[in-house]
Amino acid sequence: MRLTSAELLQVRMPLVAPFETSFGVQTERDVLLVRVELDGQPGWGECVTLPDPVYSPEFNEAAATTIRNFLAPALAAVDALTAAKVAVTLERFKGHRMAKAALELAVLDAQLRAADMSLADYLGGVHPTIPSGVSVGIQPSVPALLDVVAGYLDAGYVRIKLKIKPGWDLDPVRAVRERFGDIPLQVDANTAYTLADARHLARLDEFGLLLIEQPLEDEDLTWHAALARQLATPVCLDESITSAKTAADAIRLGATSVINIKAGRVGGYLQARQVHDVSAANGVPVWCGGMLETGIGRAANMALAALPGFTLPGDTSASDRFYRRDIITEPFTIVDGHIAVPTGPGLGVEVDEDALASVTVHRDTIPLAG
Repeated sequence: MRLTSAELLQVRMPLVAPFETSFGVQTERDVLLVRVELDGQPGWGECVTLPDPVYSPEFNEAAATTIRNFLAPALAAVDALTAAKVAVTLERFKGHRMAKAALELAVLDAQLRAADMSLADYLGGVHPTIPSGVSVGIQPSVPALLDVVAGYLDAGYVRIKLKIKPGWDLDPVRAVRERFGDIPLQVDANTAYTLADARHLARLDEFGLLLIEQPLEDEDLTWHAALARQLATPVCLDESITSAKTAADAIRLGATSVINIKAGRVGGYLQARQVHDVSAANGVPVWCGGMLETGIGRAANMALAALPGFTLPGDTSASDRFYRRDIITEPFTIVDGHIAVPTGPGLGVEVDEDALASVTVHRDTIPLAG
Protein backbone atom coordinates (compact mmCIF):
# COMPACT_ATOMS: atom_id res chain seq x y z
CA MET A 1 0.00 0.00 0.00
CA ARG A 2 1.12 3.56 -0.64
CA LEU A 3 0.28 6.80 1.11
CA THR A 4 -2.01 8.39 -1.47
CA SER A 5 -3.56 11.20 0.59
CA ALA A 6 -2.90 13.10 3.80
CA GLU A 7 -4.80 15.87 5.55
CA LEU A 8 -4.30 17.97 8.67
CA LEU A 9 -7.28 19.12 10.72
CA GLN A 10 -7.15 21.68 13.49
CA VAL A 11 -10.12 21.27 15.82
CA ARG A 12 -11.11 23.16 18.94
CA MET A 13 -12.96 21.17 21.61
CA PRO A 14 -14.50 23.07 24.55
CA LEU A 15 -13.87 21.29 27.85
CA VAL A 16 -16.74 20.59 30.22
CA ALA A 17 -14.74 22.33 32.97
CA PRO A 18 -11.37 24.12 33.22
CA PHE A 19 -8.45 21.73 33.71
CA GLU A 20 -5.52 23.17 35.66
CA THR A 21 -2.08 21.67 36.12
CA SER A 22 1.23 23.13 37.26
CA PHE A 23 1.88 24.37 33.72
CA GLY A 24 -1.39 26.18 33.11
CA VAL A 25 -5.17 26.13 32.78
CA GLN A 26 -7.02 24.72 29.79
CA THR A 27 -10.62 25.67 29.06
CA GLU A 28 -10.60 24.12 25.59
CA ARG A 29 -8.45 21.60 23.75
CA ASP A 30 -6.87 22.61 20.46
CA VAL A 31 -6.28 19.27 18.75
CA LEU A 32 -4.29 18.42 15.64
CA LEU A 33 -5.73 15.44 13.73
CA VAL A 34 -4.25 13.58 10.78
CA ARG A 35 -6.27 11.75 8.15
CA VAL A 36 -4.44 9.57 5.62
CA GLU A 37 -5.38 7.19 2.86
CA LEU A 38 -3.38 4.12 1.94
CA ASP A 39 -4.48 3.19 -1.59
CA GLY A 40 -7.82 4.83 -0.78
CA GLN A 41 -8.25 3.22 2.66
CA PRO A 42 -8.68 6.00 5.24
CA GLY A 43 -7.06 6.08 8.66
CA TRP A 44 -7.08 8.60 11.52
CA GLY A 45 -4.40 9.76 13.93
CA GLU A 46 -4.32 12.30 16.74
CA CYS A 47 -1.35 14.44 17.75
CA VAL A 48 -1.14 15.06 21.51
CA THR A 49 0.81 18.30 21.32
CA LEU A 50 -0.48 21.37 23.14
CA PRO A 51 -0.74 24.88 21.65
CA ASP A 52 2.39 25.96 23.56
CA PRO A 53 5.63 24.10 24.41
CA VAL A 54 4.85 23.80 28.13
CA TYR A 55 4.48 20.02 28.53
CA SER A 56 7.13 19.10 25.98
CA PRO A 57 9.23 20.97 23.40
CA GLU A 58 6.63 20.07 20.77
CA PHE A 59 3.54 22.17 20.10
CA ASN A 60 0.67 22.21 17.61
CA GLU A 61 1.97 24.63 15.01
CA ALA A 62 5.42 23.04 14.91
CA ALA A 63 3.90 19.56 14.64
CA ALA A 64 1.67 20.62 11.76
CA THR A 65 4.59 22.19 9.91
CA THR A 66 6.78 19.14 10.48
CA ILE A 67 4.12 16.71 9.28
CA ARG A 68 3.26 18.84 6.25
CA ASN A 69 6.79 19.66 5.09
CA PHE A 70 8.81 16.61 6.09
CA LEU A 71 7.11 13.57 7.58
CA ALA A 72 4.14 12.95 5.29
CA PRO A 73 6.14 13.51 2.06
CA ALA A 74 8.79 11.08 3.31
CA LEU A 75 6.17 8.39 3.91
CA ALA A 76 4.60 9.03 0.50
CA ALA A 77 7.89 7.98 -1.10
CA VAL A 78 7.80 4.53 0.55
CA ASP A 79 6.63 1.54 -1.46
CA ALA A 80 4.51 -0.99 0.44
CA LEU A 81 4.12 1.34 3.41
CA THR A 82 3.22 -0.27 6.74
CA ALA A 83 3.15 1.08 10.27
CA ALA A 84 6.33 -0.88 11.04
CA LYS A 85 8.18 1.19 8.41
CA VAL A 86 7.07 4.59 9.74
CA ALA A 87 9.62 4.99 12.54
CA VAL A 88 12.50 3.74 10.38
CA THR A 89 11.54 6.03 7.50
CA LEU A 90 11.23 9.08 9.75
CA GLU A 91 14.31 8.37 11.87
CA ARG A 92 16.44 10.88 9.97
CA PHE A 93 14.21 13.68 11.24
CA LYS A 94 15.36 14.40 14.79
CA GLY A 95 12.80 14.56 17.59
CA HIS A 96 9.14 15.42 16.86
CA ARG A 97 7.95 12.20 18.49
CA MET A 98 4.35 13.38 18.89
CA ALA A 99 4.09 14.35 15.24
CA LYS A 100 5.55 11.01 14.19
CA ALA A 101 3.19 9.16 16.51
CA ALA A 102 0.16 10.85 14.95
CA LEU A 103 1.17 9.74 11.47
CA GLU A 104 2.05 6.23 12.63
CA LEU A 105 -1.37 5.90 14.25
CA ALA A 106 -3.14 7.04 11.09
CA VAL A 107 -1.16 4.51 9.03
CA LEU A 108 -1.93 1.81 11.61
CA ASP A 109 -5.64 2.60 11.47
CA ALA A 110 -5.73 2.39 7.66
CA GLN A 111 -3.56 -0.72 7.52
CA LEU A 112 -5.57 -2.61 10.14
CA ARG A 113 -8.93 -1.59 8.67
CA ALA A 114 -7.78 -3.05 5.37
CA ALA A 115 -6.72 -6.24 7.16
CA ASP A 116 -9.93 -6.38 9.28
CA MET A 117 -7.88 -6.48 12.50
CA SER A 118 -8.29 -4.41 15.66
CA LEU A 119 -5.45 -2.32 17.07
CA ALA A 120 -5.75 -4.16 20.39
CA ASP A 121 -5.22 -7.52 18.69
CA TYR A 122 -2.32 -6.16 16.65
CA LEU A 123 -0.55 -4.83 19.74
CA GLY A 124 -1.18 -8.02 21.73
CA GLY A 125 -3.96 -6.87 24.03
CA VAL A 126 -5.44 -9.42 26.42
CA HIS A 127 -7.97 -7.41 28.43
CA PRO A 128 -11.50 -6.87 27.04
CA THR A 129 -12.16 -3.98 29.43
CA ILE A 130 -9.94 -1.40 31.12
CA PRO A 131 -10.33 -0.07 34.69
CA SER A 132 -11.00 3.62 34.39
CA GLY A 133 -9.13 6.24 36.39
CA VAL A 134 -9.60 9.98 36.29
CA SER A 135 -7.20 12.91 36.55
CA VAL A 136 -8.43 15.81 38.68
CA GLY A 137 -6.96 19.22 37.96
CA ILE A 138 -6.03 21.80 40.59
CA GLN A 139 -9.23 23.25 42.04
CA PRO A 140 -10.04 26.73 43.42
CA SER A 141 -10.39 25.35 46.97
CA VAL A 142 -10.24 22.14 48.98
CA PRO A 143 -14.06 22.00 49.38
CA ALA A 144 -14.38 22.35 45.61
CA LEU A 145 -11.88 19.52 45.15
CA LEU A 146 -13.85 17.25 47.48
CA ASP A 147 -17.02 17.90 45.51
CA VAL A 148 -15.28 17.08 42.23
CA VAL A 149 -13.75 13.87 43.58
CA ALA A 150 -17.10 12.80 45.04
CA GLY A 151 -18.70 13.27 41.63
CA TYR A 152 -16.12 11.09 39.90
CA LEU A 153 -16.40 8.34 42.50
CA ASP A 154 -20.17 8.41 42.11
CA ALA A 155 -19.68 8.11 38.34
CA GLY A 156 -17.76 4.87 38.90
CA TYR A 157 -14.11 5.83 38.47
CA VAL A 158 -11.91 3.32 40.28
CA ARG A 159 -8.82 5.51 40.79
CA ILE A 160 -8.32 9.22 41.49
CA LYS A 161 -5.26 11.17 40.42
CA LEU A 162 -4.73 14.62 41.89
CA LYS A 163 -2.61 17.26 40.17
CA ILE A 164 -0.30 18.91 42.70
CA LYS A 165 2.15 21.80 42.80
CA PRO A 166 3.99 23.72 45.54
CA GLY A 167 1.32 25.20 47.79
CA TRP A 168 -1.29 22.69 46.62
CA ASP A 169 -0.20 19.25 47.79
CA LEU A 170 -0.38 18.12 51.43
CA ASP A 171 -3.68 19.77 52.37
CA PRO A 172 -5.72 18.60 49.37
CA VAL A 173 -4.32 15.07 49.57
CA ARG A 174 -5.02 14.91 53.29
CA ALA A 175 -8.57 16.18 52.77
CA VAL A 176 -9.30 13.57 50.08
CA ARG A 177 -7.93 10.77 52.27
CA GLU A 178 -9.93 11.90 55.29
CA ARG A 179 -13.14 12.27 53.30
CA PHE A 180 -12.98 9.16 51.08
CA GLY A 181 -10.83 6.73 53.00
CA ASP A 182 -8.73 4.04 51.36
CA ILE A 183 -9.55 4.75 47.71
CA PRO A 184 -6.82 4.15 45.08
CA LEU A 185 -5.16 7.58 45.04
CA GLN A 186 -2.09 9.02 43.35
CA VAL A 187 -0.65 12.45 42.61
CA ASP A 188 0.94 14.07 39.57
CA ALA A 189 3.39 16.96 39.88
CA ASN A 190 4.19 17.57 36.18
CA THR A 191 7.84 18.46 37.07
CA ALA A 192 6.79 21.16 39.56
CA TYR A 193 9.35 20.34 42.31
CA THR A 194 13.12 20.14 42.80
CA LEU A 195 15.28 17.77 44.82
CA ALA A 196 15.38 20.44 47.53
CA ASP A 197 11.70 19.59 48.14
CA ALA A 198 12.48 15.97 49.06
CA ARG A 199 11.69 16.32 52.78
CA HIS A 200 8.43 18.06 51.97
CA LEU A 201 7.42 15.41 49.41
CA ALA A 202 8.27 12.68 51.93
CA ARG A 203 5.35 13.96 54.01
CA LEU A 204 3.07 12.48 51.33
CA ASP A 205 4.16 9.01 52.50
CA GLU A 206 1.63 9.04 55.32
CA PHE A 207 -1.26 9.01 52.84
CA GLY A 208 -0.54 5.60 51.29
CA LEU A 209 -0.49 6.81 47.72
CA LEU A 210 -0.15 4.49 44.74
CA LEU A 211 2.60 6.74 43.39
CA ILE A 212 3.87 10.25 42.87
CA GLU A 213 4.18 11.03 39.17
CA GLN A 214 7.03 13.06 37.65
CA PRO A 215 7.95 15.22 40.65
CA LEU A 216 11.15 16.64 39.09
CA GLU A 217 12.28 17.92 35.69
CA ASP A 218 12.16 15.37 32.90
CA GLU A 219 15.93 15.21 32.31
CA ASP A 220 16.76 14.69 36.00
CA LEU A 221 16.98 10.88 36.14
CA THR A 222 19.75 10.89 38.75
CA TRP A 223 17.82 13.34 40.90
CA HIS A 224 14.72 11.17 40.61
CA ALA A 225 16.82 8.23 41.78
CA ALA A 226 18.04 10.29 44.74
CA LEU A 227 14.47 11.34 45.54
CA ALA A 228 13.17 7.78 45.28
CA ARG A 229 15.63 6.71 47.99
CA GLN A 230 14.07 9.27 50.34
CA LEU A 231 10.41 8.39 49.75
CA ALA A 232 8.28 5.42 50.67
CA THR A 233 5.79 6.50 47.97
CA PRO A 234 6.74 4.92 44.62
CA VAL A 235 8.13 7.38 42.08
CA CYS A 236 6.53 7.15 38.64
CA LEU A 237 8.04 8.76 35.55
CA ASP A 238 6.04 10.36 32.76
CA GLU A 239 7.78 13.16 30.86
CA SER A 240 11.19 11.50 31.41
CA ILE A 241 10.24 8.38 29.44
CA THR A 242 10.69 9.08 25.73
CA SER A 243 11.64 5.60 24.46
CA ALA A 244 12.22 2.01 25.51
CA LYS A 245 15.87 2.94 26.08
CA THR A 246 15.11 5.80 28.47
CA ALA A 247 12.72 3.48 30.29
CA ALA A 248 15.48 0.88 30.68
CA ASP A 249 17.94 3.55 31.82
CA ALA A 250 15.52 4.95 34.39
CA ILE A 251 14.78 1.50 35.79
CA ARG A 252 18.50 0.64 35.97
CA LEU A 253 19.28 3.90 37.81
CA GLY A 254 16.48 3.33 40.32
CA ALA A 255 14.79 6.55 39.17
CA THR A 256 11.38 4.91 38.84
CA SER A 257 9.43 1.90 40.02
CA VAL A 258 6.31 2.64 37.94
CA ILE A 259 6.02 4.02 34.39
CA ASN A 260 3.28 6.07 32.79
CA ILE A 261 3.25 5.23 29.08
CA LYS A 262 1.98 7.86 26.65
CA ALA A 263 2.31 6.74 23.06
CA GLY A 264 2.66 10.25 21.68
CA ARG A 265 5.49 11.05 24.05
CA VAL A 266 7.54 8.00 23.00
CA GLY A 267 6.94 8.36 19.26
CA GLY A 268 4.07 5.97 18.62
CA TYR A 269 2.14 2.92 19.72
CA LEU A 270 4.77 0.48 18.44
CA GLN A 271 7.45 2.14 20.59
CA ALA A 272 4.94 2.26 23.46
CA ARG A 273 4.63 -1.51 23.18
CA GLN A 274 8.42 -1.77 23.48
CA VAL A 275 8.35 0.39 26.63
CA HIS A 276 5.72 -1.99 27.99
CA ASP A 277 7.90 -5.00 27.17
CA VAL A 278 11.03 -3.51 28.78
CA SER A 279 9.06 -2.63 31.90
CA ALA A 280 7.46 -6.06 32.12
CA ALA A 281 10.86 -7.75 31.76
CA ASN A 282 12.07 -5.74 34.76
CA GLY A 283 8.96 -6.28 36.88
CA VAL A 284 7.93 -2.63 36.63
CA PRO A 285 4.16 -1.99 36.40
CA VAL A 286 2.88 0.43 33.78
CA TRP A 287 -0.29 2.39 33.18
CA CYS A 288 -1.64 4.45 30.31
CA GLY A 289 -1.59 8.22 30.67
CA GLY A 290 -3.87 10.64 28.88
CA MET A 291 -3.59 13.99 27.14
CA LEU A 292 -7.27 14.98 27.03
CA GLU A 293 -7.63 13.05 23.77
CA THR A 294 -10.67 12.98 21.55
CA GLY A 295 -12.25 9.61 20.86
CA ILE A 296 -9.61 8.92 18.20
CA GLY A 297 -6.68 9.05 20.61
CA ARG A 298 -8.76 7.58 23.42
CA ALA A 299 -9.57 4.50 21.32
CA ALA A 300 -5.88 3.94 20.65
CA ASN A 301 -5.09 4.32 24.35
CA MET A 302 -7.70 1.69 25.21
CA ALA A 303 -6.03 -0.74 22.82
CA LEU A 304 -2.61 -0.06 24.35
CA ALA A 305 -3.90 -0.42 27.90
CA ALA A 306 -5.22 -3.88 27.01
CA LEU A 307 -1.64 -5.22 27.05
CA PRO A 308 -0.86 -7.55 29.96
CA GLY A 309 1.67 -5.31 31.74
CA PHE A 310 -0.84 -2.52 32.31
CA THR A 311 -1.69 -3.54 35.84
CA LEU A 312 -2.63 -0.11 37.26
CA PRO A 313 -5.69 1.93 36.28
CA GLY A 314 -4.78 4.65 33.81
CA ASP A 315 -6.22 7.96 32.70
CA THR A 316 -8.61 6.09 30.44
CA SER A 317 -11.69 8.07 31.34
CA ALA A 318 -15.05 8.25 29.60
CA SER A 319 -15.60 10.68 26.74
CA ASP A 320 -17.82 12.93 28.86
CA ARG A 321 -14.99 13.50 31.36
CA PHE A 322 -13.74 16.25 29.07
CA TYR A 323 -16.22 16.73 26.20
CA ARG A 324 -19.96 17.12 26.04
CA ARG A 325 -19.84 15.90 22.46
CA ASP A 326 -16.97 13.79 21.19
CA ILE A 327 -16.04 13.47 17.50
CA ILE A 328 -16.73 9.74 17.31
CA THR A 329 -20.18 8.28 16.75
CA GLU A 330 -20.21 6.16 19.91
CA PRO A 331 -18.62 7.86 22.95
CA PHE A 332 -16.76 5.82 25.54
CA THR A 333 -18.78 5.14 28.70
CA ILE A 334 -18.04 3.54 32.08
CA VAL A 335 -19.76 0.32 33.15
CA ASP A 336 -18.89 -0.98 36.62
CA GLY A 337 -15.75 1.13 36.69
CA HIS A 338 -14.47 -0.19 33.35
CA ILE A 339 -14.50 0.85 29.69
CA ALA A 340 -14.69 -1.71 26.88
CA VAL A 341 -11.71 -1.97 24.53
CA PRO A 342 -12.78 -1.37 20.90
CA THR A 343 -12.85 -4.59 18.89
CA GLY A 344 -13.63 -3.30 15.39
CA PRO A 345 -11.04 -2.97 12.62
CA GLY A 346 -8.30 -0.40 13.16
CA LEU A 347 -9.10 1.95 16.00
CA GLY A 348 -12.54 0.37 16.22
CA VAL A 349 -14.36 3.71 16.24
CA GLU A 350 -15.98 5.78 13.51
CA VAL A 351 -15.60 9.53 13.18
CA ASP A 352 -18.83 11.53 13.45
CA GLU A 353 -18.39 13.82 10.45
CA ASP A 354 -21.05 16.29 11.65
CA ALA A 355 -19.50 16.56 15.10
CA LEU A 356 -16.05 16.90 13.55
CA ALA A 357 -17.18 19.66 11.19
CA SER A 358 -18.71 21.61 14.06
CA VAL A 359 -15.35 21.91 15.85
CA THR A 360 -12.96 22.08 12.87
CA VAL A 361 -11.08 25.38 12.69
CA HIS A 362 -8.95 24.56 9.66
CA ARG A 363 -8.53 21.61 7.30
CA ASP A 364 -5.96 21.33 4.53
CA THR A 365 -4.56 18.71 2.21
CA ILE A 366 -0.85 17.96 2.32
CA PRO A 367 0.76 17.97 -1.12
CA LEU A 368 2.45 14.61 -1.79
CA ALA A 369 4.95 14.08 -4.58
CA GLY A 370 4.37 11.39 -7.15
